[in-house]
Amino acid sequence: MKIDVLVAEIGSTTTVVNAFNIHGPLEFLGRGVANTTVNTNVNHGLKAAISDLEKCLCESVEWSKMFAASSAAGGLRMSVSGLVHDMTVRASKEAALNAGANIDLITSGDLEWDDLEQMKSRSPNIVLVSGGTDYGDKKTAYENIRKIIDLKMDVPIIYAGNVENHYRVQKLFENSIQKDLLHITENVYPRVDFMNIHPLRRLIYKLFEENITKAQGMEHVRTLVNKAIMPTPGSVMEAAMKLHEVIGNLMIIDVGGATTDIHSITEPREEYEDQLEGEPKEKRTVEGDLGVFINASNVWKWINEPSFIKEASIDKDTLESLKLNYSYMPKTRVEKAFVKELTRICVFKALDRHVGDLKNVYTSSGRKVIPEGRDLSRIKHIVLTGGALVNLEDTQSIVRDYIKKRPSKMMPENSVLIHKDHDYILAAAGVLSLEYPETAKTLILRSLRMEASYDLPKN
Repeated sequence: MKIDVLVAEIGSTTTVVNAFNIHGPLEFLGRGVANTTVNTNVNHGLKAAISDLEKCLCESVEWSKMFAASSAAGGLRMSVSGLVHDMTVRASKEAALNAGANIDLITSGDLEWDDLEQMKSRSPNIVLVSGGTDYGDKKTAYENIRKIIDLKMDVPIIYAGNVENHYRVQKLFENSIQKDLLHITENVYPRVDFMNIHPLRRLIYKLFEENITKAQGMEHVRTLVNKAIMPTPGSVMEAAMKLHEVIGNLMIIDVGGATTDIHSITEPREEYEDQLEGEPKEKRTVEGDLGVFINASNVWKWINEPSFIKEASIDKDTLESLKLNYSYMPKTRVEKAFVKELTRICVFKALDRHVGDLKNVYTSSGRKVIPEGRDLSRIKHIVLTGGALVNLEDTQSIVRDYIKKRPSKMMPENSVLIHKDHDYILAAAGVLSLEYPETAKTLILRSLRMEASYDLPKN
């Protein structure tokens, strides 16, 4: 069987291969799934997923192109250094998270000896240095770059700070053995309250793909893939941006085996714009302690055991057995109930951290309500993805329950439209979108069962 494009997603626990025909009638053909073999050779898991796809399609497959995204072995790990925590550091962090990075270290101001020691010991895949608005402070970022060179780390170093430093930073690297590791891009925070995230995000994608073979033992995958390997969370953000072009303000909740990611694209309501000035339109938060398999032990400590035992009609011994032995692909009624409870906790905790609050403040003129954090009240659509939210029943009720139980949170109204990524292709569509943007939009709408509402052009 000839297939136009395969998109592989190499995750922490599973490798998924999605097959698409895009020339002629657009069609999602099916998927293959296998365990990720990250401890040996991820190529074995990829080939097993392709074999599983062939079983599903009942015939062998050939393909014209293969694209890929990966979050295996910790995905993309970055350290971020800036000048002022709420300005350049914040902008750099947003860009890195939006590109799909897991941030191991964040520093502000001058890098001290302990910052440098931590940076070297954590072995990031990419080091990002920013600092100073254009034509503002230039000393701090320059000195930080100089100190990082002295660490002699064999990883890409991005400079995304004050434009006045470009020449000086280049001269620093000219006489260094690390001269090929420097990458300069536009200032991520060129002026106060303006985040210039997109150029930096594109560069992070490029460097991730170029260095992933060294960072994660992915060298064999590159022999099969003829397009850039993206960080999987970055591909979900790309899908979110394409979907936003069609349906407007939205949020994506992605509960995985290792992490829970929230992506939102929106602006605050008009009356809060001044107080929330500088909040990015596109935001991703990643909760590295919230997952339903690899990080399940971090999550089940929040389970209200007496309540769950009663609702699931099980005993305490069964619950203890579930904690130790359940499968990340639950099959029994009890396993599904357990994973749904883990999923509920992941959603609640992740939204608590992503969404802002309305705070009561008492002043000399009386009580005032002020916004703090991210305002999602203008969002009209919420998308659920990740294996648990897609495959378990009635997971939309988890979000509605959150809205009901968190009245001070700046969430959408309870009437907000909640959609499932039924075909579970959001990340794959994000990868496709870099070459086939309109095709990706159609596939996303089709997966959300919304295609009939929109008439999109073809690529």
